[in-house]
Amino acid sequence: MTRILIVGTGRMAYHLAHAIVSCGLDLVGVAGRNAQAREQLARFVDRKALDLSRPLPEADLILLAVSDDAIREVSAMLPKGSAVVAHTAGAVGMDLLEGHTHHGVLWPIQSLGHGQPMDLRDVPMVIDAGDAHARAMLTGVAGKLSDVVLELPLDQRQRLHLAAVLTSNLTVWLVREGQRLLREQKLPTSLLTPLWRATAQRVAAFGPEQALTGPARRGDRQTIDHHLHLLENDEALRPVYALLSERIMRAFADEQA
Repeated sequence: MTRILIVGTGRMAYHLAHAIVSCGLDLVGVAGRNAQAREQLARFVDRKALDLSRPLPEADLILLAVSDDAIREVSAMLPKGSAVVAHTAGAVGMDLLEGHTHHGVLWPIQSLGHGQPMDLRDVPMVIDAGDAHARAMLTGVAGKLSDVVLELPLDQRQRLHLAAVLTSNLTVWLVREGQRLLREQKLPTSLLTPLWRATAQRVAAFGPEQALTGPARRGDRQTIDHHLHLLENDEALRPVYALLSERIMRAFADEQA
């Protein structure tokens, strides 16, 4: 059985560690530079907490679930050997793992936040590999974690990462701003939750073209102008609202003619 070591103590490490244990793979331990964080994560998954400054157990695959900026530094701390060393970032290349003969990428396309461990079975898993051995190792592990596995080179991974940020991170920021407007009016933010949930379900079921509604889709400039008036003192949100509304109206101009 493939022996896996996770290096990292953040949200990616938390969800991956739980998924690895849950699907029956052999997690040999959790390593990290922060002693308190690695001890806590190790307790969650009932595995050993390991100090990167001390000898590490034998592993076939070492997953670096650390921030993008830390990949090169942490990779250099690992002993050189026969293990496949892979990072879990979508937007950076494998060159950060230089010095390790077998290296690659294992990236779940998912925003992994706080809360209960996520079942990754439905989460697409992207891999990339520097050689055939790493490819076989990562394909096998990814296939245990997820039902959807695809191999993509860096340029496509970066484009996919960009698309993921547009789809998730930027829309969540807009939800945050919508909730801020409600709080300013002493209204509960939960008023938007059914709308947010139903919109996501419609997008998943019918696609964004069919799911998109609202004044910009209809070409309702009177309502848009009124909204812009309400935002006249909001220097951050007003230009965003104006730009997005204009882009939507251009995209659906034929419907509005």
